Parts: sequence; C-alpha cells; structure tokens
Amino acid sequence: MAGQRSHFTHFDAAGKAHMVDVAGKEITRRLARAGGRIAMRPETLALIRAGSAQKGDVLGTARIAAIQAAKRTAELIPLAHPLPLTRVAVDFTLDEPDSAVVIEVVAETIDRTGVEMEALTAAAVGLLTIYDMCKAVDRGMRIDNVRLLEKSGGKSGHYKGA
Repeated sequence: MAGQRSHFTHFDAAGKAHMVDVAGKEITRRLARAGGRIAMRPETLALIRAGSAQKGDVLGTARIAAIQAAKRTAELIPLAHPLPLTRVAVDFTLDEPDSAVVIEVVAETIDRTGVEMEALTAAAVGLLTIYDMCKAVDRGMRIDNVRLLEKSGGKSGHYKGA
C-alpha cells in the first residue's frame, strides 16, 4: 500500500513523543471518511426514529456534536495538528434489522496533513452523544466498528478500507 510505513512517526530517535513537522509537506486537498455504529434495543431505535426520546432530537444533536468534535480534534488528540476544516458532513442510517444507528462522517481540508483524526473523532463523539441521550432507557447499547473508511490526498495517496 502506498505510504505504508514500518515505524511510528510520532516518536523521535530517543522514543519520546513529538508532533510531526509538516512544514515541508505540500498543501493539497485532503478528505477522510470514517464510520461506526451503535447497537441498541429495538425499542430504543423506535424512539430515535419517532423523534420521541426524552432528551429531544437524538440524531440532530449527535450531528452537531460530531461536527464540534471534528473542529476540536487537536484539543483532544495531543499530537494532532490543528486544521482549517473546509467541510464536515455527518450522515446517519437506521439499521432496522440489526437495531443500530450507523454514522458516516466526511471531513475535508486543504492543508499539509490529513483529516483522518478529525473524521474518526467526529464519528466517535457522534455515537457517544447517541449513547448519552438514550442511556436512560437503554444502558446496554454497544458502540463498535469505529474505523477509517477512506482517505485521499497527500503523499501517501488513496486508502479505502475493506
């Protein structure tokens, strides 16, 4: 795979963590797509679908939380570079057969480093927000499969997950 490395880039020769110097990298359009899911009881999914959860519009609130999380990634992930995001899109799908909500986030920038962490952070926080808003009726919800689905731009090229 293009750009695959055999060493960690966030450690110096002495093994100390450091923020990677991206000053010499080319500014390019970069995109990352991340996803995940939260499984729940069918009754909980029905409340979300009907918009009748006690705390309000679950998916609308989770969408805003995900966007906010993408914008604050550098504050949460210590070695992530602050990036000027040009777009963050958040979509939810109700998976009725598996009684789950699936999130997909697309983050974009024009900069020297990728937006994978922004997309992943947004997906995780979106799912955590759903958990928070529904935990009163379903503490057994399960967040899983948070992952990078695709990335493009930069020297390492295009990646598409299986």
